[in-house]
Parts: sequence; structure tokens; C-alpha cells
Amino acid sequence: MELLSDPNIWIAFFMLAALEIVLGIDNIIFISILVGRLPAENRDLARRLGLGFAMVSRIALLFSLAWVMTLTTPIFTVVGQEISGRDLILLGGGLFLLYKASHEIFQEVEAHESDAVSAGVDKVKAGATLFWGTIVQIGIVDIVFSLDSVITAVGMVDNISVMVAAVVASVAVMMFAAKPIGEFVDRHPSIKVLALAFLTMVGTLLVAEAFDVHVPKAYVYVAMLFSLSVEALNIRSRTKRQAKAQAATPAAGSVVGS
Repeated sequence: MELLSDPNIWIAFFMLAALEIVLGIDNIIFISILVGRLPAENRDLARRLGLGFAMVSRIALLFSLAWVMTLTTPIFTVVGQEISGRDLILLGGGLFLLYKASHEIFQEVEAHESDAVSAGVDKVKAGATLFWGTIVQIGIVDIVFSLDSVITAVGMVDNISVMVAAVVASVAVMMFAAKPIGEFVDRHPSIKVLALAFLTMVGTLLVAEAFDVHVPKAYVYVAMLFSLSVEALNIRSRTKRQAKAQAATPAAGSVVGS
């Protein structure tokens, strides 16, 4: 009860929860893009499993704070550059994001079917493989983003209960936001390509971070926000043109009929 009556605890909770939500934006985008390749009936389950795994991995890392903090201790040195466990995880996660985002952009632009389906493999088997493959990929990126998120939480708050509560609250918000974001991305392929480009930039930042090159994420978020604003104007313009074309079609048909 003392914790609940302390205003400093509530301030720390809301600040950390807000930060966790911001840090989770790239995670939501990644999950939305991967889930979009699944059959419609499997998307909600995959989305819940992915975000559930994100929450579990973050809480597990929070309860192993001593181990998390040792990840910043250098393990070996390469060309004068000290490499820690955290650096290795960030490097692996960054390279994975770069590969996955580039592959998804290729799939989106070239519109190829998955190898399993094009090879004539049984659709049920291919669907199951795709579903669990998607969950595994989400899990890998969840761990990378969770590590960054947990280290940030450790730097902001000292109370483990506040950290766990903020993580649970942020994942709950992401649960509600993931579906509409995913559906919006699916409806607009250009937004999907922009989101993939965003993930490419995030992957580049993770690789740079692994080598102690610190680039504020705010630069990426501002660039992405500007790109989304421009694309939102394009979508609005296309919608208006389509509406005018549909309104003109019946009128043209009536003139021909008369």
C-alpha cells in the first residue's frame, strides 16, 4: 500500500510504461508484417502469441537483472573494439532485421509466392510451417528488443515491481494497437514498404549500437513520421480520385444508354 500511495512511484510507472510503448512500436510493426502473411484465421492467435512472448521475455530478463547487467562486460576485443554479450545480441538482431526486412521488401515488390506453396507442398503442412516459423521469428526479435527495453528500464527505475507493472501495461496497450495497425498496413502496400524500410533503419541502428556507435532513435522516428505523413496525403488523394471516378462512371453509363 505504501507503494500505491507514493506519487513518485506512479510517475515512474507512467513514464516507464510510455517509454516501453514507444520502444515497442518497431516490435508491433515487425509483428504486423509477419502476421500479415498468415491466413486470416491465424493472425489474431499469432499476434497474441508474439506479444505474449514479448511480455514473458521482458519480465524474465527483469527478474535476471544481475545477468542482464553483466552483458555489458567486455568478452573479447576485435581491432581495438570491446565486444560484450549485449553487443553480440544487438549485432545478431540487427543483421536478422536487415535480412528479414530486405527479404520482405523483395517479396512485396516481386509478389512471389512462398517456396513451400510454389513447390506444390500440401497447403495445411505449409500453413503450419509458416505459422510456427512466424512465431519463432517474432520470438527472436522480441528477445533483441526486450534486451534494449529492459536495460532502459533498469536505468530509469529501481523498483522491480514498477518495472514489471510498466511492462505488462505497455504490452496490454500493444495488444489493442497491433490489430488495427496490422490491418491498416495490409490495406496499403505502400505503407508496408515504408514500415519495412523503417525496420531496415532499426536494424542498421542495432548493428551500429553493437559497435558503440550511438545514433538517437529519434532521428529514425522523425524521418518515419515525415514519410508516413507524405504517404497519408497520397492515400487521401488516391481515395478522392477513386471516389470521383466511381461517381463519374454511372453518369457516363446513363449518357450512353440514352
